[in-house]
Amino acid sequence: MQEKEKFMKEALKEAKKAYIKEEIPVGAIIVKDNKIIARAYNKKEEKMDTTKHAEIIAIQKASKRLKAWRLTDCDMYVTLEPCSMCAGALIQSRIRKVYIGTEDKKTGACGSVLNLLEDYKFNHKVEIENGILKEECEAILKKFFKELRNKKAKTSKDSFK
Repeated sequence: MQEKEKFMKEALKEAKKAYIKEEIPVGAIIVKDNKIIARAYNKKEEKMDTTKHAEIIAIQKASKRLKAWRLTDCDMYVTLEPCSMCAGALIQSRIRKVYIGTEDKKTGACGSVLNLLEDYKFNHKVEIENGILKEECEAILKKFFKELRNKKAKTSKDSFK
């Protein structure tokens, strides 16, 4: 197994934690010198905070651990393509490269809907590599949203009884 797959499996472990807590199952890790220095998963529902995406939490943890806001020698592995907020945080934190599991065709800001990391003249460019363990990353999201739709349909039916 390649390094990339090994690290994406770690991000998937984080996504599974979110799934168990009924959060959108997205996981992220940050790697420096081939070591994981931060790991996180979505906590929007738990914290009732729009900004509690896995990527933001991982950046905060890495910055705290390194005692620096610049993460220039660090790479992020994330199971779902970052949104515009998270892509902006990747630029601002000076992450070197982001490895993405699967694209987000509705809100992805690293190539699917738009590409903040490469198409604009920001002071920092973040490299992108897509499709790392794509099937596994897609599967957990599809399962989550299918279950959520079924739960909503059941709740809707029950309210008419």
